[in-house]
Amino acid sequence: MTNSGDYEDLVSLFKEFREFHKPKMTNGVPDYSAAAMEEKGRGLKHYQDRLAAMDISSWPVPQQVDYHLVRAEMNGMEFYHHVLRPWSRDPCFYLPSQGGAGPVIRIDLRIPDNLPLPEDKIENFRKQLKAIPEIYEQAKKNLTEGAKDFAIMAIRSAKEESEAYHKLADWLAEYHPDLAAEATRIQKAVEEYGLWVEENLDRMTAIAGVGKENYNWWLKNVHLFPYTWEDCLDIVEREDNRVMTFLKLEENRNRKLPPIEPVSSQEEYRESVKASLDHVMKFLKEEEIFTVQDYLSTDDYFGTWHNFDSPWPEHHDYFFNFSHRESLPEETHECVGHYFDDLRHQHDERPIRGVRRLYEIDWIRSEGFAFGLEELLMHAGYLDHRPRRGREVVYEQSAFRTCRALADLRMHSHDYTLEEAMAFAVKCAPHGELLEGSPHLNYEMQTTLRYVGWHMGMVVGKVQFMKLLRDRAKQLGDEFNLLQFMDEFLSSGMIPMSLIRWEMTGYDDEIKELW
Repeated sequence: MTNSGDYEDLVSLFKEFREFHKPKMTNGVPDYSAAAMEEKGRGLKHYQDRLAAMDISSWPVPQQVDYHLVRAEMNGMEFYHHVLRPWSRDPCFYLPSQGGAGPVIRIDLRIPDNLPLPEDKIENFRKQLKAIPEIYEQAKKNLTEGAKDFAIMAIRSAKEESEAYHKLADWLAEYHPDLAAEATRIQKAVEEYGLWVEENLDRMTAIAGVGKENYNWWLKNVHLFPYTWEDCLDIVEREDNRVMTFLKLEENRNRKLPPIEPVSSQEEYRESVKASLDHVMKFLKEEEIFTVQDYLSTDDYFGTWHNFDSPWPEHHDYFFNFSHRESLPEETHECVGHYFDDLRHQHDERPIRGVRRLYEIDWIRSEGFAFGLEELLMHAGYLDHRPRRGREVVYEQSAFRTCRALADLRMHSHDYTLEEAMAFAVKCAPHGELLEGSPHLNYEMQTTLRYVGWHMGMVVGKVQFMKLLRDRAKQLGDEFNLLQFMDEFLSSGMIPMSLIRWEMTGYDDEIKELW
């Protein structure tokens, strides 16, 4: 058993654990049988004991931070095995389009960009296609404690996935008819799986939400989050009050102004997005918000985050009704928030921080920061020379996010079912009529039920970021500099806010409560 104070021992243990957590593979198919999962659960204790035996008291804070990242990932695996058990409870877990937030479930089917496939790629692609139907046969044996809300999601998703494989088969038919036949086999297997879930719906009676006690354990031990369910409910309700008040004040202030006319075509929307990105990039540099490294470019953003080639739909999902009037807040969230975070992470070569976090441990940092940018940059001035009613868009979008956060908390406390949460969101959100029956609402409520704390973390993560800014500003007084603060924050990496706060300020009050 390791009891060394050597940071390199931590790195070695981390790498060992990362290999251990991967599912056993048989003929290209991950094994999530009850026996395999029980074996994994028993093996986890060995890694946790080795980690706990390390004496890190003399390590510098950044190395102690990395220790807690490793601890959090191991706790994440423990939570998956003791509480979530998606391989046994969640039929969506076996659908490649749905995936899972913890262990890698989906067979990594890499759809080619062009046909015909090069000769050296054909056989590997064939193996991937052949493996996929096997996972559905395994799923029927593994799903012994299915949750009804998850099953309802899976039935809908299986139909969508079946259609996707049908299109893949049509695409392959001209150049690779044998591969097209495999895609058709997958399409039928997915369709049959959806029917099997539907036929077995009556026996899938478990509750999808994890309950308050488990929610609190997940937040404290996996996300290193210094708030309880009750704290989060209070914070989100206060944010909802604030956002709705500010929205109504903006609406009154702008009551004599004409409405912003939305774009009416893909081309207009593309031009709007491009203008927004050009504007925000210029703003970040001129106002010295944070250092914009050369690799933080919007050049590839359109190809990876947007699809302007699809037909202009007759009905748009919820957020498009706002971004079609003022695209800057949403594009700031997605590009300056998520896309730039992703680029920074690709350039992070640190052995523990530089790898992708398991169990989405970075999502509260990621979503809280990206969401925070929408409003905080407005106060910094990025909407000053744009149509005044764009400020309403910021608060309209924020208000729906607080509604989602409230639904998140109440589904996991068992106060709402999935259907009740969707009905609540329609009543709660500004222009909730746009949400009723929309694929977007289904997606948002499903993700927050399957990925515990997702939407709550977006709202409370923003509040955490503002707390950190406040703490650092009070600590430095007149020496506080926004550019320096932001650069320090961003250089910490994609890790929980509590660890960033400890590293930046030296305040260890939160980590003491979390350990």
